[in-house]
Amino acid sequence: MGVLILLRHGESQWNLENRFTGWVDVDLSPKGEQEAKEAGEKLKPYAFDRVYTSVLKRAVRTMEIALKTAGIEGVPVVQNEALNERHYGDLQGLNKAETAQKFGDEQVHIWRRSFDVPPPNGESLKDTAARVLPYWESDISPDIQTGKSVLVAAHGNSLRSLVMRIDSISAEEIPNLNIPTGVPLLYAYDADADRLINKGYIE
Repeated sequence: MGVLILLRHGESQWNLENRFTGWVDVDLSPKGEQEAKEAGEKLKPYAFDRVYTSVLKRAVRTMEIALKTAGIEGVPVVQNEALNERHYGDLQGLNKAETAQKFGDEQVHIWRRSFDVPPPNGESLKDTAARVLPYWESDISPDIQTGKSVLVAAHGNSLRSLVMRIDSISAEEIPNLNIPTGVPLLYAYDADADRLINKGYIE
């Protein structure tokens, strides 16, 4: 049976400060470290053949803390910037509330939640999916198809891109999907890896 578990990183310091983070390499907050430990507790029943992460430290550290907590050692880890968070362009580092005051709530909501409208000099979710999904097809999905168990530790928007593909969610529906920090999302497949037999957050 192939298992895919998606894990959004724990709260980062800029999540805590309500800033647009994107590709800025911000570390976990103390709460984020605790969320990673709690994720590790939930991963104890599982074994992985391979782990994929972005190159950003909040995802890498979440993965490291979770695996250590779960007692999982010696698993090959592959880092690739294809799994990085959506690039927020000129908004990176700005406080979200102050940005809404400057540009208006509606405009900021469009930048944050629309499928194909990017912030200035940044990526839309459509753009993010355009780099995430080829990597999924070339590297991660083949592991699942051969029955391997895989953990992907990444970010809200890169994981939304994967869930959009796996669950066949439309461009109109995907802006409403929220993936919580530090809660593993399980997809379990049958022995032939062609039928999903279990799905859900591991509580």
